[in-house]
Amino acid sequence: MHALAWASVAVFTVAYVLIATERIHRVAAALGGAVVMLLIGATDARNAFFSEEAGIDWNVIFLLLGMMLIVAVLRRTGAFEYLAVWAAKRAGGRPFRVLVILVVVTAVASAALDNVTTVLLVAPVTFLVCERLGVPVAPYLIAEAMASNIGGTSTLVGDPPNIIIASRGGLTYNDFVVHLAPFVVLLTVVFVGLCRLLFRDAFRYDPERAGQIASLDERDAIRDGRLLGISLGVLVLVTAAFVLQQALGLEPAVVALIGGLLLLALSRLDATAVAKDVEWPTLVFFAGLFVMVGALVHTGVIEEISRAATEATGDRLLLSSMVLLWGSAVLSGIVDNIPYVATMSPVVGDMVHAAGGTDRAHVLWWALALGADLGGNATAVGASANVVVLGLAERAGHRITFWQFTKYGLVVTLVSILLAVPYLWLRYFVFAG
Repeated sequence: MHALAWASVAVFTVAYVLIATERIHRVAAALGGAVVMLLIGATDARNAFFSEEAGIDWNVIFLLLGMMLIVAVLRRTGAFEYLAVWAAKRAGGRPFRVLVILVVVTAVASAALDNVTTVLLVAPVTFLVCERLGVPVAPYLIAEAMASNIGGTSTLVGDPPNIIIASRGGLTYNDFVVHLAPFVVLLTVVFVGLCRLLFRDAFRYDPERAGQIASLDERDAIRDGRLLGISLGVLVLVTAAFVLQQALGLEPAVVALIGGLLLLALSRLDATAVAKDVEWPTLVFFAGLFVMVGALVHTGVIEEISRAATEATGDRLLLSSMVLLWGSAVLSGIVDNIPYVATMSPVVGDMVHAAGGTDRAHVLWWALALGADLGGNATAVGASANVVVLGLAERAGHRITFWQFTKYGLVVTLVSILLAVPYLWLRYFVFAG
């Protein structure tokens, strides 16, 4: 690599260490790193702001903004309080049962929507139900972020990297469901068991609080029935547009932004007050992170790493899929999986083509998807949903540190990838037709 590439690696490493150690706020670290990348010439304004491969992913930024607007309006209806009381009552006030309900709901919703949208909707419910039960909220939020990444792996629209993979590989919505959903169902069951072990200290049962919850009527929580009806109507339309994305020809970001602005207009609420509920620091953090990773793309660092791995495996399909799986999991834990997949997908496309473009060769796409999507659970900045959850927690006064998330994420990711190895081997090499 040339000198500028090494300089960009050094800047990214310093910024990442600052984010991980939390010596300064993650937003300041990401923006500072982005500024330095611009100053040293590792990227420029054109690449940082306008390049699809090496710049800010505006689709992600505006998708987040649109869904944050919807959640901000929905919060004013009392819907989250309703769901919190409902979940707590169905679980009999027992914290672990509540976590199971929230994790399963999050995983299923992430498959239908996308993981970021799901955590935006589920997190407010979690704050309320944990307050009712008198248990710490951090374990529940961490579990939901991971469940959203696991559930989102199963469909084309569930996780942003899958959209990139589908586009590059010519894969359909049904391809993802057929090839990845069975494994995700198994992994979700295993993950629930892991939660029981990892977060066992958070499941303190309080009979008095459980009794108080049992006496509540969730219908009393609804404050504005008219606004709730409008909000749910818009949310249904947005969800349908996500699912019918290919037929409509609309990007998810456009759908979310139209939905958010439409709901804001129909709600007749003060736009300034609603805008204050948007997680602006999270959006700014993403922008800084995209610029830094884009600089690594622009200087050829990520491509150099991926090509070295590709050349090392040659035409050995099983070895290539395993290297892709583990390599993607590691790299997606370090950098956000969206720019990583955007960089790696052309390389995988070449590998699939070189392998004859057969159905078996498509195992490389599934290895990339599983590694990138599940590897996003490894660290607090590995996936968009993780970053959003940390931002929501900090705003609500329940700060989750980088290492508080990562110490659990590394365990979950290791178990997930270890399970993915036999799944890929058995399905595509042992029992393949």
